[in-house]
Amino acid sequence: MMIRSKGKVKHLKFNGKKVILFDLDGTLVDSAPDLALAVNHMLTSLERETFNSELIRSWVGNGAQTLVKRGLSGSTEIDESIDPELCAKALDVFLDFYAQNLCVDTVTYPNVIATLKNLKSKDFRLALVTNKPFDFIQPLLEGLELTDLFEVCLGGDSLSRRKPDPLPLLHVCEHLNVHASECVMVGDSKNDILAANAANMHSIGVTYGYNYGEEIGDYQPDRVVDDFSQILSFVDEGAE
Repeated sequence: MMIRSKGKVKHLKFNGKKVILFDLDGTLVDSAPDLALAVNHMLTSLERETFNSELIRSWVGNGAQTLVKRGLSGSTEIDESIDPELCAKALDVFLDFYAQNLCVDTVTYPNVIATLKNLKSKDFRLALVTNKPFDFIQPLLEGLELTDLFEVCLGGDSLSRRKPDPLPLLHVCEHLNVHASECVMVGDSKNDILAANAANMHSIGVTYGYNYGEEIGDYQPDRVVDDFSQILSFVDEGAE
C-alpha cells in the first residue's frame, strides 16, 4: 500500500497499533453548515454584516472562540483591535444558539459510521480529540448516532492546551496507558498533523475537511486518504 505526500511516495507499515484518535469537525462530521448558521445569527444579533456559508467554512477548525473572532473580522486573519467585550458577548450569543442547533444540517461524512464500527469490531480503542468545546461533543454524537464508540473524548477546553499542541494526544495515551507509537491520529487539519508530529505519533490526513485551502499532504501526514473507509486498508495492512 502506498500514499502520496508532498509529491513523494511513502511505504509504511502501521504495525502494533492499539488506539486510533479522531478529530471531529471536518473529519467525522461536516458541521460547517450549522456553524455558519450560528455565526450569521451572532452577526445579525450584533447588527453586523453576515457572510456566505462557504466563506465561513474556511474559518472552521480552531475552536469556537477563534471562529467567532474570524466572523467579527470577516476574515481568516483576526482583527486584533476588536473590543474584547464585544468578542465575549459575540461568543456567548454564538454558543447559546449553536447549542440549540447542533444537528440541523450537520451530517457524518460518507462511510464514517460503518468504518468506526468496523474498527471497534477489530478491537481498536477509539478516542475523540477535537478543538470543539467539550459540552457540544456528547449532544452531537447522540444526534448523529455516534455514541458508545469512543473510550475517551476531549474538547478544546478540556485541558490547558489544545491542538496543534501535543498535550491532548499525550493525555489520551496516558489515560489509556499506551505509548504514542501504538496510536494513530486521524484528522483533516494541519492542527491534527502538527499535534501528531509533536507527539511522535503516526497520522492519517483526510483531504475532504477544513484546512484553510491548504493541501493536507503539505504537512506530511504518514498517510492521506480521500475516503474515510480507506483507513481500514491500513489496519489490515498492519495486521499482515
